[in-house]
Amino acid sequence: MKKPLYILLGAIALMLTSTVDARSGWTEYVQVIELVPTSRHYYKFRLPVKDNPSSCRDKTWFYQNYGTTGSDKIYDALMESIKSGLRIRVYVTGICNVHGHSEISSISLVR
Repeated sequence: MKKPLYILLGAIALMLTSTVDARSGWTEYVQVIELVPTSRHYYKFRLPVKDNPSSCRDKTWFYQNYGTTGSDKIYDALMESIKSGLRIRVYVTGICNVHGHSEISSISLVR
């Protein structure tokens, strides 16, 4: 008799967790603090943003997979922003990795 109750509670928990999904959107413009190429399948970087649209656990770390189309262009833009001191903003997709970093899909540079 307890088994159906556990199944019902599990189903409710799954429905509630789907409503806490991260959101997508642009961050504000800031300077890159740190860029970390990794030997894993992604690179990560840190931005001192005050407001991150995603609900990911870590608000200042972002990542992108090396295999994503255009990831090399975004990496180049990150390097250029570090070299030149340009400020950037990133578009977070609403996906968080296991470390709580926000996935990005776009970058914008400004003086």
